[in-house]
Amino acid sequence: MKDCVIVGGGPGGLSAALVLGRARRSVMLIDDNRPRNAVTHASHGFLTRDGIEPAAFRRIAYEEVLAYPSVEHLQAEVADISKQADGFEIVMKTGERVRTKKLIMATGLKEVFPEIDGLYDFYGKSLFNCPYCDGWEWRDRPMFLLAEEPVILHMAKLLYNWSQDLIVCTNGKPLLSVEERKMLEAKHIQVIESPVVAFEGQNGLLEQIVLADGSRMKRSAGFVIPKWQPKADFSKQLGYAVTENGGIATDAMGRSTIAGLYAAGDAAYVRPSQLIYAASDGYKTAVTVNTELSEEPFA
Repeated sequence: MKDCVIVGGGPGGLSAALVLGRARRSVMLIDDNRPRNAVTHASHGFLTRDGIEPAAFRRIAYEEVLAYPSVEHLQAEVADISKQADGFEIVMKTGERVRTKKLIMATGLKEVFPEIDGLYDFYGKSLFNCPYCDGWEWRDRPMFLLAEEPVILHMAKLLYNWSQDLIVCTNGKPLLSVEERKMLEAKHIQVIESPVVAFEGQNGLLEQIVLADGSRMKRSAGFVIPKWQPKADFSKQLGYAVTENGGIATDAMGRSTIAGLYAAGDAAYVRPSQLIYAASDGYKTAVTVNTELSEEPFA
C-alpha cells in the first residue's frame, strides 16, 4: 500500500509528488499524459521558467520528481476509485489496481468552448483564454474578447491594459447593461452582440472574425472565455462535497470532506489558476498529507 497516490500530473500534482518524495513517502503519480495546456506555445508567469514550452516544463518537472526513489510514475487513465477501511483503491482502465492510505486529486479542469468554425485552428497560437498568460505577447495589437458569461465586463477591463484596440463580443447573449455598454464605449471599446460564426486566418494566425450578420472584423488576436468543467469527477463514488461549478470542495489546507482525500490545483478551483499558483497549492496540500501521515503512528 502506498502512502499517497496523486491523480494528475500537472503542476499541482507534480509539486505535491516532489514534496512527498523529499519527505520519503511512498508515492505513485498517475497521469494520462493529456495536459490541458498541450496546445500552448509557451507558459508564462512561473518564476525562472517564464516562456518555457509546456512539454519542456513537464519533462524537467518529471526528471526532478522521479529522482526521488520513493516516487513512481504510472501513465494511465483512472476508471474508478473506491473508499476502503484503510484508505482508497484506484482502478485503471487497464484493470491495474493501486491501494493507498491518502489520495490527492490534481486532475484539473477541461475547457468547453462555443462551437465556432475554425476556433481550434487558432487556439494556442492567436486565440487564448488567459490574458495573464498571453496578453503581453499581443500587446497593442487589434484584439477581441468573446465571452458568454457576466465575467465579460471584468475581462474587458483586464484586456484594456494590454490593448486599447479592443472589441468585445457577447456571442448573441445580452450580458451587458446599458450603463456597462456606455462605460466600455467611453473607452472606445466596441461591443458586438451578433454571434461569431467563424475565425479566419492562415497558419494559426488570426486575421478576422466573421459574424452571423455577415460582417467581418479584422483582428490579430483574441481571448475566448470557455466554460469550465472538472476533468475527472468521482463525487458519486467517493461522496465528497463539490463547489458550485463541480470542483472538489476543500478547506484551506486542501482537505476534502472525505477523510484521507485531498485536492490540489484546478481540481479544487472554480476557475483555472496560473501554473505557479497550482504548484504552490500542490506543495501546501502535500505538507498537509505528510503532517497527517506523521501523526497517525502516534495516535
